[in-house]
Amino acid sequence: MRQPEDGQNRAQDDAAASTVQQYIAAKDWVSCDQLIYFFCDIHADTDAFFLSLLASGGIHKTGDGDNEFELTSEGQCARFIIGGDCFDKGPATLRLLNVIRQLIDKGADLILLAGNHDIRTYLGIYYAESKDPLFDHLFVRMGKKTVPFLAEIYRGFIEGQIAEGATPDAVATEARIYACLFPSESWYDNFPTVANSWIRPSRLAKELSRIREKTDDFKVQMAAVGLDIHKVQAALVKFRGLFVEPGGEFSWFFERMQIAHREGSYLFVHAGVDDTVAKTLSEHGVEHLNQAFRALLKTDPFALYHGALGNVFRTKYRTIDFDFSDEGVDDLHRAGIYAIVHGHKNILQGQRMVIRKGMLNFECDASVDCHTRAKEGLVGPGGAVVKFCRNGTVQGISTDYPFIKQFSPDG
Repeated sequence: MRQPEDGQNRAQDDAAASTVQQYIAAKDWVSCDQLIYFFCDIHADTDAFFLSLLASGGIHKTGDGDNEFELTSEGQCARFIIGGDCFDKGPATLRLLNVIRQLIDKGADLILLAGNHDIRTYLGIYYAESKDPLFDHLFVRMGKKTVPFLAEIYRGFIEGQIAEGATPDAVATEARIYACLFPSESWYDNFPTVANSWIRPSRLAKELSRIREKTDDFKVQMAAVGLDIHKVQAALVKFRGLFVEPGGEFSWFFERMQIAHREGSYLFVHAGVDDTVAKTLSEHGVEHLNQAFRALLKTDPFALYHGALGNVFRTKYRTIDFDFSDEGVDDLHRAGIYAIVHGHKNILQGQRMVIRKGMLNFECDASVDCHTRAKEGLVGPGGAVVKFCRNGTVQGISTDYPFIKQFSPDG
């Protein structure tokens, strides 16, 4: 993506044009067969999603309501890819998911990719109330950002339908629920032993410290949004009914989720890849990867989250992440994959294009949700989309950059 040379934040610059041209020079680049709109890291901010959709040209609004929009003629021929992290941070997760569902119902060709926030929430609810030391912390590990979502579920589906007020054994019941949902003191001694085959030693000490911190933060956030432990438990039971049980109102969300999607020379994921995933893609293709993802999500989401597949929606190429080496790059290149398109790492001034680990990356988390924007000091509403055109051009559009950033493998 090309940017004007003046006024740039060097920490967020794209790779130099000469470096990119050298990278693509000898490659048999394949463009997308149809127009692609890529959105990511919306984080429960429906207004940001609508702004992004309008910027794409894929919809037009017919009124102010969330259901008052239609696909444009361009949008009817395009593919909408949501690159993960619909959950957490923003004002209303259920509102966002309702709009995504309407987009599908209005005829959009839509692909939904797994994000770390989405799967972490699923993991926490799936294993909640398990006292297995491997899983005992996972409800709390969702973090304080999930508590407003539990409040949203409680107020949307439960409030007013159950009796309020303390029961004679309320104190005892409260203690029992806390003991059921929160890790015990013995967990901090047992977890390193049972988790050492899943979590690298360099992460274990940090994980223990984080769980203590998250436990305290979770309780504080509960009070801040007006929930007690009884309401939290009721909300998590309702979550399972809405999202996990067959026929639940939002069961479609995880049922249609994928971990990766390929179009031409582009691999769309939430975060990145490692050598194991690259080899799988080279030998078996992306559908094999998606089948493995769907199987583990249903049967063993803990193994999914902490294994190589989970690295696809978690990695930031840190030392604690699974390795992505020259061997992995070679496997992707042999498969004809020359660029990874992802979110996960929020950046400022729109999207950017970099070469990381010897692989071209389109970084597309343009910090659109309102809470991230407040934290980063960004002014005004956020919206962003990356368009992959059939002629090979890639366009990055964002409210935080005054120009359309553009890339073409033809130079």
